[in-house]
Amino acid sequence: MLAKVKMLFSDSSREIKRLSKIVDKINGFEKHFESLSDEELKNKTEFFMEELEKGKTLDDIKAEAFAVVREAAKRVLGLRHFDVQLIGGLVLHEGSIAEMQTGEGKTLVATLPSYLHGLENKGVHIITANEYLAKRDFEQMGKVHEFLGLKVGLNISEMTPQAKREAYAAHITYGTGTEFGFDYLRDNMVFNINDKVQRPHHYAIVDEIDSILIDEARTPLIIANKSSHGADLFYITAELMKTFKADSDYELFSETKQIYLKDDGATKVEKAFGIANLYDAEHQDLLHNVVQSLKAAFTMKLDVDYIVKDGKIALIDKFTGRIMEGRTFSEGLHQALEAKEGLEITEENESQATITIQNYFRMYDKLCGMTGSATPSKEEFFETYDLHVVSVPPNRPVQRIDMDDLIYRDKKSKMRRIIEEVQTVHATGRPILIGTTSIEQSETLSKHLKEKRITHRILNAKTEEDEAAIIQTAGQKGQIMIATNMAGRGTDIVLGPGVKELGGLHIIGTERHESFRIDMQLRGRSGRQGDPGSSLFIISLEDDLFIYYDEEQMERYLKKVKTDETGLVLSPDPHKFVLKVQQTVEYAHHSSRKHILKLDNVLDSQSKIIYSMRDRVLKADPQEIFPEVTGYIKNYINSVVDKYCLDNEENTASWNLKGLIEELRFVFIHFDINIEDIEDFSREEILARMMEEYAVLEKEILSLQEDEDLGKQLKIFLLQMIDMNWIQHLVVMTQYKDGVGLRGYSQEDPYRLFEFDALREFNELLFAIESGVTIRFIEYIKSQNRFKPE
Repeated sequence: MLAKVKMLFSDSSREIKRLSKIVDKINGFEKHFESLSDEELKNKTEFFMEELEKGKTLDDIKAEAFAVVREAAKRVLGLRHFDVQLIGGLVLHEGSIAEMQTGEGKTLVATLPSYLHGLENKGVHIITANEYLAKRDFEQMGKVHEFLGLKVGLNISEMTPQAKREAYAAHITYGTGTEFGFDYLRDNMVFNINDKVQRPHHYAIVDEIDSILIDEARTPLIIANKSSHGADLFYITAELMKTFKADSDYELFSETKQIYLKDDGATKVEKAFGIANLYDAEHQDLLHNVVQSLKAAFTMKLDVDYIVKDGKIALIDKFTGRIMEGRTFSEGLHQALEAKEGLEITEENESQATITIQNYFRMYDKLCGMTGSATPSKEEFFETYDLHVVSVPPNRPVQRIDMDDLIYRDKKSKMRRIIEEVQTVHATGRPILIGTTSIEQSETLSKHLKEKRITHRILNAKTEEDEAAIIQTAGQKGQIMIATNMAGRGTDIVLGPGVKELGGLHIIGTERHESFRIDMQLRGRSGRQGDPGSSLFIISLEDDLFIYYDEEQMERYLKKVKTDETGLVLSPDPHKFVLKVQQTVEYAHHSSRKHILKLDNVLDSQSKIIYSMRDRVLKADPQEIFPEVTGYIKNYINSVVDKYCLDNEENTASWNLKGLIEELRFVFIHFDINIEDIEDFSREEILARMMEEYAVLEKEILSLQEDEDLGKQLKIFLLQMIDMNWIQHLVVMTQYKDGVGLRGYSQEDPYRLFEFDALREFNELLFAIESGVTIRFIEYIKSQNRFKPE
């Protein structure tokens, strides 16, 4: 482990030395650019674009371009990039991750490579953790780019397609990763090529890259539509869940939140509904409802995973603590939660398009990012995204004091110590930020502080409307703020007058997170840019983190625990144990992400084939659609021959020539082939004979090319046929995904079996599209008497 750490820092130090030489070149331009007028500085943009057109590369102009941005920032924002920020910008330009401490001005760093790449006018996407930050950065940092003549766009939810198109057409576009991903999925559902909003994926800068590309990567992006499943059944199954008991009726795996119905639970359902076997095909809808109600009842927690706001379920992003606007659970889980909370049930969602965060961001020609906490996930970044991490030194040495954790046996002892810590520090006048992992926890702590009459403010998803005002005062003397992860990444708490002299902002962490990186982010709210500060985690062995740990190992450790009179754990070494638990949970989540990615890689390659089919149709003129259709028909005929004449020349008796003729009789116009005509043919001869018939059909179809209205109808029809079958395929593939865990009990590799199933289902999908297009098109043409009589 130590060798790996040494290698990390030696690698980074070599990179820093190399990049420092380029920084010297950038600094060499500063005096000259200071002497330029605003107009002369702005003209450098046009000059750079002309140089690129003449054949120069971004590397050729990067030093001068960075110097231009630095000078523009001084004039527009009154901010001058430090040398370490220039290094960070160069790391991003080269397509790596710049690990920079919190408070080092990463937002300003992004202006450098975004301007440089923006000069190509191929689209630069600056990805932020939430829309609040996207708007802030667009409004503040966007001024620098606009001053230099580049167009800047903002892409957030609830925008019209036209507004989104304009945002994407800009040189530089700010927004959230999920919104960019959803736009990609929506673009592959349009019925007119001009309705697409995105350009090709050229260059992306991801702020808080570990949060977006790793923490959020366990949840795929899904666009869903309303399905016709009944809703009332969810109320009944929600009531039934109240009678269920752990271990006897269901089995829950806390680490992964996977839950399985056991035999006793299935029996309860069968008795309640008066059926013999819950798993019979006729009870598929009931089983679906039961499974989703099971998840809602025992894996989803109010004020942790979701809140009830204005009579509706609002999802909480556990990594940011914010409401995920416009997001709902799919496959009935959202409806099961509504039933659980006694709310009006909305229609169930059915997946129409999906992609993982990993596969979306891997589409960019060049990807890079910034964070203060990349090192713990260095291997995963390289393994998944082929991204290297470069640690950039801080502009000023970190003065924050990070104290050892205080680890208590139970929550009651922990809470008592937290209150004591708040009272002690508050008496000095220092501002305090108390970090919690959920809304539930923040509200519980608030009650305890109120009992002690300690004035404080709460920042969580229920109070996010007041976020700006709460953050603005959080660094003032005597202020106490309780916050979920909303006060983590990207939050700059400015110290008020006299606070530095008192020791700066004091951070109290009330639980260790599932990821060490999130703890680093909480600590990083204090001691920014060389300010004084301190941090202390006060936790207990009853915290949620330990629920995810192996139950038997947890019990063994608890039996050995020795505490003092306050409940503080003294031995066995609690710090070593907590680190082990955190690493184990982190590894479980890493495995979960790898699992999702392995499955989605298969679906992703399939979606690219389907989306290219759609694009071909979208881009085609009405006249060009007819050759596209004949291609589908030709593939269909080939598949029908394969279906009835298995590739076995030695056993032609197994061929079904009658079925072949009956199926193709409908397709061809003047079909007069009988079994006797082809019974002595080889498979190749049969196919050749059918291709003769196809050639006649093709000629007839292509004779309709001049009918533009028919061509337009045909485009819509083709897209509908592709979409309808793709949606059905996604439903089937979801069922296969859900079954992967169970297949792991067999002796075969479940991923290999999944790939086999996926390939078979995809071939059936293509056949369904080709047969559907063929049969319905021929049916329509015949009904319109469009074919000439023989």
